[in-house]
Amino acid sequence: MRCTLGVDIGTSSSKGVLVDADGVILASATRAHEVSRPRPGRVEMDGRVWWDEFAALARELVAAAPDAEIVSVGVSGMGPCILLADEHDEPVRDAILYGVDTRATAQIERMTTELGVDDIVRIGGSTLTSQAGGPKMVWVADEEPEVWTRARRLFMPASWLVRRLTGAYVLDHQSASQVSPLYEIEAERWHEPFWDRYAERIERPSLTWAGDVAGTVTAEASALTGIPAGTPVITGTIDAWTEAVSVGAHEVGDLMLMYGTTMFMVFTNSVATGNETLRTPSMWTTAGAFLGTRNLAGGLSTSGALTAWLKDLTDADYPQLLAEADASGPGARGLLMLPYFAGERTPIQDPDARGVIAGLTLEHTRGDLYRAALEATALGVRHNVETMRAAGADIRRIVAVGGGTQGRLWLQIVSDVTGLVQEVPATTIGASYGAAFLAAVAIADAEAPQITDWNPVAETVTPRAELRDRYDTLFDRYVRLYGGTRDIVHELAADQRGAAGPPSASIDPTTLEAEAS
Repeated sequence: MRCTLGVDIGTSSSKGVLVDADGVILASATRAHEVSRPRPGRVEMDGRVWWDEFAALARELVAAAPDAEIVSVGVSGMGPCILLADEHDEPVRDAILYGVDTRATAQIERMTTELGVDDIVRIGGSTLTSQAGGPKMVWVADEEPEVWTRARRLFMPASWLVRRLTGAYVLDHQSASQVSPLYEIEAERWHEPFWDRYAERIERPSLTWAGDVAGTVTAEASALTGIPAGTPVITGTIDAWTEAVSVGAHEVGDLMLMYGTTMFMVFTNSVATGNETLRTPSMWTTAGAFLGTRNLAGGLSTSGALTAWLKDLTDADYPQLLAEADASGPGARGLLMLPYFAGERTPIQDPDARGVIAGLTLEHTRGDLYRAALEATALGVRHNVETMRAAGADIRRIVAVGGGTQGRLWLQIVSDVTGLVQEVPATTIGASYGAAFLAAVAIADAEAPQITDWNPVAETVTPRAELRDRYDTLFDRYVRLYGGTRDIVHELAADQRGAAGPPSASIDPTTLEAEAS
């Protein structure tokens, strides 16, 4: 039986699937892990764990289906991450993770001053924020010069796995476009002047597209993983984009909502059909997973991480909390929460934002708090959607994916708050499934498989019209609550760092209110 193997390295776990030619999952496996948070605003992970977990997952999947013939391998991972390695491909430090790591504020400000906002946006597509990879590389050069002198290569989870599996040193265009400002969005290539200025000692990885074959499994990698030597391996990309592939949400006009530890949104546009590359200072403009596509993307720094925090804090299980949140009802009995417990990415781009719970009384329960948390993430999604639309995004279709889609209440709240119909596919396992699909397409001899055949829509979630006015009012309060508490929470964030830090690279709240209106 011909099968493809897909593995995704996520924030809280690594997941693998073995999928047959019709898209049926024959076996799946997971390895849980934790990221390191050595100081407020810093989120890291030992990159060597990515390979160790891939190898363990591959062996488990191979053993689970001994009759399977693995014909290709797909890889995916969280990002953009910055894993620097020496000339022997040994990591010189733990990987610095994506926008949840906010350490490079000073570098963002300095590079923006040196290069100018106009040139940064013209060349790279986006302003520099905590999501950008370039400032994090510069942070290493500034703060850890002895580490920087040993660094020679740049990896992200997917490209690290490709290197270990095949020996190829590549990075996909989508991931590269998030190493801002070192990538040219329109020319789809590294921007050599900026690269040489800020990362001259790092060898530039070759650029390919996510579904391209990067190489084949070496004999050494085969011995460690059980995957036959010579098996093709695709380049892969960042998990949110592979998730979009897994549910077919990568056509022009599609918006993918990824429910996970964080929340991620990807809107797809195509410059091949004459559309413009959309740009707005409060979102991320990136290359797409496929040639000729562009994305306007955004992400909340917490979603599942926030509900998990409440679960641990209250010592309750998810079924209990969901039942109590459902009983609490729309509006959480007068509670309003800002979900910025790890700073916030889009659209406020504020690493010093913090969580706020407004309206608390002695009568409120943990169910009210949990309901307010679910509504907070939904309000965050609406803030992103309205900002995308203000930038020109013609959102025609919404597709939900990720572990959070297993809870109907959360899906319903997001639809009620945003006013959007969400399509939920039959398989929501996510990026590992999308990686397996890309791997199947890459080696198709004749007609390539279609994701609509592999993974059809299973249900739709429709907003309840009677709640529209209530959530419109709550959204207005949500935007104003950030503006009203911003200065105080910035002072608290400075206290948490132990000393006054530099001003946040955030956007003025009056601009946000205008965008949201």
